[in-house]
Amino acid sequence: MAPSRREVLRRAGALAPALFLGMDSLGLFRSLFSPRGRVGVWRPAPPNPFTKDNKALVGIVRGGEVDRMVREAVSLIGGIDRLAVRGRTVLVKPNVVSDQPPPATTNPEVVGAAVRLFKEAGAGRVLVGDMSAIMRLPTARNMERTGMTKAAREAGAEVIDFDEAEWVELKPPGAWLTPSIHVAKPVYEADLLVNVPVVKTHRNATYSICLKNLVGVTHPRYRPYRVNPAKWEEVVAELNLAVHPVLNIVDATTIMVAGGPWEGPSEQTAMILASGDRIAADVTGLALIKHFGQWDAVRALPVWQQRQITHAQELGVGVQNHHAVRLVSALQEGDRHRFDALIDGLRKEINA
Repeated sequence: MAPSRREVLRRAGALAPALFLGMDSLGLFRSLFSPRGRVGVWRPAPPNPFTKDNKALVGIVRGGEVDRMVREAVSLIGGIDRLAVRGRTVLVKPNVVSDQPPPATTNPEVVGAAVRLFKEAGAGRVLVGDMSAIMRLPTARNMERTGMTKAAREAGAEVIDFDEAEWVELKPPGAWLTPSIHVAKPVYEADLLVNVPVVKTHRNATYSICLKNLVGVTHPRYRPYRVNPAKWEEVVAELNLAVHPVLNIVDATTIMVAGGPWEGPSEQTAMILASGDRIAADVTGLALIKHFGQWDAVRALPVWQQRQITHAQELGVGVQNHHAVRLVSALQEGDRHRFDALIDGLRKEINA
């Protein structure tokens, strides 16, 4: 149904800030309307290949050299050989919400390391793509300014954005806030999706790690504040029904511990996490944020009671409780006593 005159005027009025601030008003204008796209076939999540004894593994590595940390984190959970990579198309999805440096966005070095890992494993094609926040478009500019474009291309990837993408409509069973979800066509068509978020806090969604990062593969009409502002976390969880990353490589080199998503106090944690399970990775990242005790929205609740987590569990997106998670860790550089104490603290928080 065509939008009413009042709705058109309301949407057009939203362009004023973009025009005044010199933003990509054309991209913003397009984002205000419902997308068009062919109806695709919804696919359920494949089994997690990175498990042991029926537990989702989470690799945690602390060090100084990013490429080496990424490789060991993936190795700790079973290695890249657990995925059928050779000859396939891989899409790597970082967090490029804006043009700001980490931890507002994913560290480009982590993305470059992920690209090299898949290229060396025989991937036929590796793409790096995202769509920034509506008021921070265009994405291509943000990819350039953050160094993402340079890092991805130097590692052998093609760089794309979803600002002008075609869309594929999916209707995941179980979604009630977003019963129809339009996903960027390059994401839908990729053989393997690799999620590369950063660990940070978020004023509206409480936190942003694996689950929240995948909002960026959907059309802007599905941003939580446009679907239901009172149910940010639940909308985030439902959007995860549309796509299923085979691997999550989490940037915890520098993390945001309060505020967000644009800016906030940060800590140099020098870590990489890796897991085949989004919920397992998120509760680990949440425990890391909670360790610093600066964000009341995280500090006040057990990690398993965060609304993103509980709704994702209800939808069957990942692990259901701490009994299904196993942390495996390695220290490459740094103080052994402090690292072991941190890992013990993360385990206690996850098992609480």
